[in-house]
Amino acid sequence: MTSTGRPLTHHDDQSRARLLQLVDTIDPWDDLERAHLKTATQWISGGAPLYRVRKPDVPAMHLVSYFVVLDDERGQQLLVAHRKAGLWLPAGGHVEPGEDPWVTVVRECREELGIEANASPITGEHPLFLTVTRTRGQGTHTDVSLWYVLSAAADTITSYDQGEFEAIRWLTDEQVLEEPVEQLDPHMHRFTHKLRRARALL
Repeated sequence: MTSTGRPLTHHDDQSRARLLQLVDTIDPWDDLERAHLKTATQWISGGAPLYRVRKPDVPAMHLVSYFVVLDDERGQQLLVAHRKAGLWLPAGGHVEPGEDPWVTVVRECREELGIEANASPITGEHPLFLTVTRTRGQGTHTDVSLWYVLSAAADTITSYDQGEFEAIRWLTDEQVLEEPVEQLDPHMHRFTHKLRRARALL
């Protein structure tokens, strides 16, 4: 039985097992990520609902796939000005019920940026980073976010979803780290430091 009294299905068990495998592949950057990984593991294992079924906050904690697009030749990453969040973030979206988070990346990349998802050699089709974040504004909830890394030349992104984003920007790691934390996803600086280390290890 789950914590909500609903019996787990075989498909649900498989989805949870897959998510636990993904989480287990992530090498924590720092103590905060280590704590977030522990929280996520307990949440997935505990039988709580994992996927958003009604916008913006049902259930109050749900799964998200972020994807950070890198132009390796220019040494820049793409950030989007998210209209609802009022912050500069990676692109991404909510994982649909039973959907593999990488499939979410493929779908959202096509919808939001108009390109096919090309996994970076840094991690392939696995997440580099995980965060557990309380959102801001109306309908506050908690996003458990898997951060994927994609590769794309900046000039291949010629349009974006203007309903979701006010603008997009390509920034070097140094420029991201110079941006005030309050204007970004609260974990963006930490992710960028982890990304730099991962690049150096290639």
